[in-house]
Amino acid sequence: MPRSIQLHADLAVDPTREAEAIRYFETVYRPTARRFEGYIDLQLLKLQAALVGSAPPGINYRFSITFSSEDLRLKWVASDAHQEVWGTLETFLSRHEYDFLLFEII
Repeated sequence: MPRSIQLHADLAVDPTREAEAIRYFETVYRPTARRFEGYIDLQLLKLQAALVGSAPPGINYRFSITFSSEDLRLKWVASDAHQEVWGTLETFLSRHEYDFLLFEII
């Protein structure tokens, strides 16, 4: 049986649109993702401090989504619903370079 997976992406949310971005994430993005098979959790984490080392330059949020399998996450990513909500979420960002890190949950 495949293990659950978690995808992380560091984001640079435009500080002037932060409240709007959070509202969109909570009222549109997360509810849309919840409808998909395999969805487990979705969080938007606001960076508070780098306690050891340094944070990636320019980021102020980390996006984290958990699915029961990579196949089901990929179905979500390929969906029209994801294309729409991700495209809108990107309008709140000040840069569009991302590192997407995929983790298997042990």
